Order: sequence, then structure tokens, then C-alpha cells
Amino acid sequence: MRAVQIVEIGKPLELREIPRPEPGPGEIRIRVQAAGICHSDAHYRDGGASVAFLPITPGHEVAGVVDALGESVTGVAVGDRVALHYLFTCGQCAYCGRGQEQFCATGRMLGKHVNGGYAEYVVAPARNAIPVAAEVSMSAAAIMMCSTATAFHALRKARMAPGESVAVFGVGGLGMSAIQLARACGAGELFAVDVDADKLAVAANHGARAVNPIDGAADVQLRALTHGRGVDVALEFAGLPLTQQQAVASLAVQGRVSLAGISREPFSVDSYATVINREAEIIGVSDHLRSELVTLMEFTRRGSIDLESVIVDRLSLDAGEINSRLDALAAFRGRTRSVIVMD
Repeated sequence: MRAVQIVEIGKPLELREIPRPEPGPGEIRIRVQAAGICHSDAHYRDGGASVAFLPITPGHEVAGVVDALGESVTGVAVGDRVALHYLFTCGQCAYCGRGQEQFCATGRMLGKHVNGGYAEYVVAPARNAIPVAAEVSMSAAAIMMCSTATAFHALRKARMAPGESVAVFGVGGLGMSAIQLARACGAGELFAVDVDADKLAVAANHGARAVNPIDGAADVQLRALTHGRGVDVALEFAGLPLTQQQAVASLAVQGRVSLAGISREPFSVDSYATVINREAEIIGVSDHLRSELVTLMEFTRRGSIDLESVIVDRLSLDAGEINSRLDALAAFRGRTRSVIVMD
């Protein structure tokens, strides 16, 4: 089968012919129909985060049709439309038992520790299959598995209550999903922070007020727009020390910031003025939960969120096209979402 793989760290992905995988006990094989291109894939390709082996097939946002079952599989049938929860966990450890499976000691990630969805077929545990509602496209289901789910997890970790103000820093795939989800969950004032005017225009169409840091520090603008109060919730998806710092500085009294953007660089905080004196909270966000994917599928089925609106292009399983999208993401020039689509 065809697969686009990371063959050498720091080098472009390559289209290769590899054996079609066979499902083992408790596993299913998916004929991939859609695979999202995520900023994390650029990190893996370029060495910003490590993969388990080389060559490896990236792609952790995957949706398709079940085409083969391993031994002892129940609850899933050949022909089912499914998307894949990308965390392969044991289901038995203390973390899994507490509903914190993202911390499973033996957990593996699709496209990072095992071959992922930039391929015609992929194998996964049957329990990772999320049924795709008839009303939901495969492309929407695929991106739901990471960017939308991580945005939802960030919003839940921040404990947003109806009527609270929310600022979203970084209006790419994660941020655009977060804006829609915050609105669906009853947010009051909603702000989108980004330097890309086109992204801000799309965010405005979803009810967010645009804040462009080109016009001045984002936290200063947010305080002015909230009459000095600040925002109740800030969600940071850019993964830049400056935006992380500004997200914390933008908080109101007892405000909460969820940090989901990936960065290895530290950022400074005026601990007294921006955290202690406001009883503010800085919250880390790691992945998401399978249960959240089920909720998101229902949100999408009902039309509460429109994931089709954040998909800007669909491309084939072509290494050149995929590398071009990853290059843009690595340089923070990425559009909202790109999806690999296969017949």
C-alpha cells in the first residue's frame, strides 16, 4: 500500500510502498478516507518532538471504513464508518481507571509511536473506534480527533461557565474549534487573538471579536475591551512564549488560562500582579479523552459546531503537497485545516 512517511528527521516526508498491515487480536483495520494534517506532524518531521522509530507513517487524525477485524473483536463490524481516538492505552492502569488515559504509563500515540493515517490503511485497537454519525463528513470526523478534541479539553479544563468571557490566542485549527465550542457552551464575550487578518475574519463570522497584536499588546487590548476587567478564560494555542505570557496577563480576578500550544521555551510571569493578586490559575492541557470525542461527535451531528467551515483545502496522498502544508505550519503560516482525502 501507499504511505507518506518520515524517513529521516529534518528531511521532507516521502511517498513509499509498504506492506498493508494486518489486524491482531482486539484490533481493526481501517481503509483511510480522511487524515488531518496537524502542526504536531511538523514537529515530528523536523525533530521538535521524537518519534518511536524510522521510517514511520505520521497522521493521528484519522477517519475511514472498517475493512478487516482481528480475533475477538466485538461491537465493530466491517463497513462501519469510524474515526480513531489516537491514544492507544492499556485500559487497566490507575490512570485509565480514573478516566485520565492520556497519562497511561504504556500509552502509545497513533502516528508517533505506531504507524498512522498518512496511508491507505491503518490498524488500531477496536476500542479506539468512534462511530461517525451519518450527518458528519469523514473530513470533519478526522480533524475532530485532535484539534477539536484538544480545544474542547482545554475549555473543560478551564471550567468555563455560561456567560463568562473567553479569549482564544492563536486562531488556527485548534483556535477556530475553540471559538465555536465556547459559543456552543454559552460563552459571553468572545475574543480571537491572531496576527492573520484572514483568520480573524473567519473568527468574526463565528461571533468572536478580533484582537490583532499588530495593533498593540494583546493583553492590553483585552483589558481595554473589557473595561479593565480582563477575561475569565484564556485559551492559548499558539505555543509562543509571548502569547503565553499575554494570555496570563489578560486574566480577570480568578481567571483561568489553559495552555495547549506546544513550546519548549520558558515564559516569564509577574507572579504577584498577574497570578497571586488575582487568584488566577495556569492550567496545562495534555491531549483529550475518548469520552470527549463521543460528545463532540454529537455536537457536530446536531450542527452545534461546523467543522467543515475550518477546512480550507483537501489534498491527495502526495508527499509534495503534504510537505508544503507542514512547511507552512512550521513557519506559523498555516491556514486553518488541511485534510488528506482518499477514495
